[in-house]
Amino acid sequence: MRIEELKPAEGSRKKTKRVGRGPGSGHGKTATKGHKGQKARSGGKVKPGFEGGQTPLQRRLPKRGFKNAFAKEFAILNVKDIAGLDIDTITPEILAERGLIKPRKDGLKILGSGEIKKAMNIKAHSFSASAAEKIKAAGGTVEVI
Repeated sequence: MRIEELKPAEGSRKKTKRVGRGPGSGHGKTATKGHKGQKARSGGKVKPGFEGGQTPLQRRLPKRGFKNAFAKEFAILNVKDIAGLDIDTITPEILAERGLIKPRKDGLKILGSGEIKKAMNIKAHSFSASAAEKIKAAGGTVEVI
């Protein structure tokens, strides 16, 4: 068998329906759209969420709370997650490169869960008080970016 002899299995390939190509095709004139009505017209589609004039679901459901569009969403990491790393200086770029945080967040915040024994220089956008205390106690430095 040679590469030019290869062909798809019988019945696995269907011909595309060519609409609006004359009466001999069987799909001419109205081009399978029927006669008149919204769906027969150009741009005749129903917008997403439209329920035929009935109040749509997104308007029937109660709205609650408040979402601040300007709030910063930090990538959160604990001291125990950093303690096992074999680097002296830790930055958000290095952590994102290693897959520990997602780079599309607004910043990095270090929290104080766990213990750290190695002295490290950590650069982050925010630190909890306990995290900063533990890092300094281990002989490391804390730098807010």
